[in-house]
Amino acid sequence: MFPLERQSVISFLRGTVHRIAADHLVVLTYGVGRKVHVTPDTLSKTRHGADIELVTTLVVREDSMTLFGFATEDENHTFEVLLSISGIGPRLAMAILAVMGPDELAGAIANQDANALTRVPGIGKKGASRIILELENKLPKLAAASPGPQLSFGGTNQQVIDALVGLGWKEPQAVEVVQEVTNDIGADAGTSVILKSALKILGARK
Repeated sequence: MFPLERQSVISFLRGTVHRIAADHLVVLTYGVGRKVHVTPDTLSKTRHGADIELVTTLVVREDSMTLFGFATEDENHTFEVLLSISGIGPRLAMAILAVMGPDELAGAIANQDANALTRVPGIGKKGASRIILELENKLPKLAAASPGPQLSFGGTNQQVIDALVGLGWKEPQAVEVVQEVTNDIGADAGTSVILKSALKILGARK
C-alpha cells in the first residue's frame, strides 16, 4: 500500500457550477466536469450555474485521486496542515473545517482548547490534545474573513443526512437532527441552511 500523497497538479480551479451535491460540487471547465469536495460553508455560498473559483488540493492514493476545493488560501493551507498529522485523513480534515473553520481552529490551538475540537465527530479528548500538540506553531494566526453573501440552494433532507453521515455521525443521529431542524425552520429552508443548523446542534451536543 503506497502512502497518501498530496500533489499540486491541480492547485486552482475556475469554472461554472454544473451540479451541487451534499458534500461536493461538479465544476464545468472547458467542457469537462470536475468533482470537487468542498465544505458546507462553500456549498452555502454557491448555486447552480454560478461562476466559481477554488483553491484546490489533489489527494492521491494508490487507488484514487480526489480533488478538494476551498474558497480561500487559509482553508486550503489548514487542510494541508491537518493532513500532515498522523491519523488525520481527508475526511476528518474536512469534518474539522466543516465544524470549526480555520480561524476557530487556530484559536483553539492557541488557547489549548481541547473541548472545542471534541465537537468534531470522531475526535475525543485524547485525540484533541494530540492534535493541539502537533499543530502548535504550524498554523498562523488567521485574520477573520469578511462574511460573504449566503446563497442557499434547493435540496432534500436525504442530502443533508448523507452529508452528516459522511462527516462521521451515525445515520439515526443524522435523521433525528434533520427532523428537528426542519420542524424548527421548515423543510424548504434549503440544503445548506439545514446542514449548517444541524452541524451547530450536533456540535453543541458532543
